[in-house]
Amino acid sequence: MQNKITELFKIQYPIVQGGMIWVSGWKLASSVSNAGGLGLIGAGSMYPEVLREHIQKCKKATSKPFGVNVPMLYPNIEEIIQIIIKEGVKIVFTSAGNPKTHTARLKEAGIIVVHVVSSVKFALKAQDAGVDAVVAEGFEAGGHNGREEITTFTLIPMVKEKLTIPLLAAGGIGNGRGMLAAMVLGADGVQMGSRFVASEESSAHIAFKKAITEAVEGDTFLTLKELAPVRLLKNNFSDELLELYKTNPSKEALLKLLGRARAKKGIFEGDLINGELEIGQISGLIKNIKPAAIIIEEMMSEFYEAISETKGY
Repeated sequence: MQNKITELFKIQYPIVQGGMIWVSGWKLASSVSNAGGLGLIGAGSMYPEVLREHIQKCKKATSKPFGVNVPMLYPNIEEIIQIIIKEGVKIVFTSAGNPKTHTARLKEAGIIVVHVVSSVKFALKAQDAGVDAVVAEGFEAGGHNGREEITTFTLIPMVKEKLTIPLLAAGGIGNGRGMLAAMVLGADGVQMGSRFVASEESSAHIAFKKAITEAVEGDTFLTLKELAPVRLLKNNFSDELLELYKTNPSKEALLKLLGRARAKKGIFEGDLINGELEIGQISGLIKNIKPAAIIIEEMMSEFYEAISETKGY
């Protein structure tokens, strides 16, 4: 399959694996890349030297293109950028910050730069900053999210209307039918996070993976908009948050309850009671844990099956 995204990244399928914290290490990234998609290492939960190790291991595990996702609010961002350039990473996805800050420098190093946005306004800013492509992420997505609460179904055609560069859709996409729907709306490909959390190669804790497969419609909600909006699977921690919100809490009170490393506790260590369990609404559709390669294979099969089913319309 050839289009703007497969040509840009030199990959077989227009499927990108989200670079999620505590989930997206070299094993997942290399597996997705080997299966024909684009794997991303999630730098957001890695110290600089840990990131270097994951990049080096990923290079040994795959000869295919892979990239690194970099939240630009990361405290060690300068060291992270230096490592990415020195290690010869060819693709970088940036998020949570101004794309102008590092895009020119990364492109001067020969790196393809993609920026994640949640609105038309920020998509245009990213394009003006010189990025090579944009990920438009609807608020169905897991993890940190846009404050605007614009759904993917609404966001993609609005962004497509304004952009001239390639567009990836994210948020609420977990199978081939969702991929087709996003591409009909104007996307050139998709970025998936939640579906790959429940993969065998994901570094998420097995307890968290199983909780995802047991989730149903309505089991996630968007919260902490005063800090950084995040979509969570409901648990004891989220119940405590809801109780705190009844008191009209200050940012300081929210930060105190959140504490440190709560996402690590939930996602990586498997504390389903007190951890922060970041996952998207599409979790209600995820019923099994599979190898990343099988996920991609089934996605493409569903994608072409859905195309054949719509030919009579």
